[in-house]
Amino acid sequence: MVHTQSLSLLPRNADSVPFLELRQSLPSRVAVVSPFVDQLIRFILNFRIADGSEIDIEMALLEALTNAVIHGNGETSSKPIYVTCRCYLDGEVAITVRDEGKGFDIGAVPDPTFPENLLFTHGRGIYLMKTLMDEVSFEEGGAVVMMRKNSKASSPDQRKP
Repeated sequence: MVHTQSLSLLPRNADSVPFLELRQSLPSRVAVVSPFVDQLIRFILNFRIADGSEIDIEMALLEALTNAVIHGNGETSSKPIYVTCRCYLDGEVAITVRDEGKGFDIGAVPDPTFPENLLFTHGRGIYLMKTLMDEVSFEEGGAVVMMRKNSKASSPDQRKP
């Protein structure tokens, strides 16, 4: 079961674009990740012109949530995953995923593009998030991932007929 905690229209600051924020929590079960991502992408598309980058957001979100469920909370369904999604009126999307785990050392994560790691069947999630999103950062020792994606449709070149 996914729980909506709040929905509000807030400005970034006095000089910036307003946004809608959705906060939700979900149990640490792999089975809820994909349906939740589908639901969140539909929410995002209500506030953003489809520009092809929504597949990047979807894949990065799948990776962040799966990592939070498996590595962060150890698939303990009583430990929730917290998701905050901000949809700015200029098309930018900012997503924060928080788990209740101890985090990890980002420097200890092997680079999946190194020859010795190419055949591993895991270990590409962080690399994919960083590749697909415009900005990715890890806070609180890795228990919080923050991702941002700008809209291609909001750039002046994209709006011209």
